[in-house]
Amino acid sequence: MERIQAKAAIEAILFAMGESVEISRLAEVIGEEVKTTKAILEEMEEEYRQEGRGIGLTRFDNAVQLCTKAEMYEYLIKIAKAPRKMSLTDTVIETLSIIAYKQPITRVEIERIRGVSCDHAINKLLEYDLITELGRLDAPGRPLLFGTTEQFLRCFGVGSLEELPELSTVQIEEFKQQAEAEVQLQLEI
Repeated sequence: MERIQAKAAIEAILFAMGESVEISRLAEVIGEEVKTTKAILEEMEEEYRQEGRGIGLTRFDNAVQLCTKAEMYEYLIKIAKAPRKMSLTDTVIETLSIIAYKQPITRVEIERIRGVSCDHAINKLLEYDLITELGRLDAPGRPLLFGTTEQFLRCFGVGSLEELPELSTVQIEEFKQQAEAEVQLQLEI
């Protein structure tokens, strides 16, 4: 397939899908190798950047999505409904952090780390599509396993889990102290 036509096909697919598409699937559709498809995507990214376009490509692990550039937000909100804001409390953020760093993880394992029930936090994270059910653990009761989603990567501005900052032992100790304080608060109520 001619390079210009391949770019047009990729752009049309990404526009129509409205979500990320695996690079290997794009390569299959345009009849190119994955390496060649990645090169085409890099060219497209550069063209969007040089031309000052309102769209760009966003990469997630082995997938790519056509997105509106962040600097276009002020124009979008004038025409579209204001996006629903996520309300992430400290408890929800702490639960999300545990899932992000320990995934796949069960509810019981999260509660063991936090020291308190995490039903509300997990339900909020599922509602906001920041986590998803990854299946079931092969153990008695077959508990659900949770992990982060592509939406999590998008919201926190990282392309993959490897880009998450490393936790220091001081931060881990602070998490434990906060969880213990929360347990004490629950016991007092």
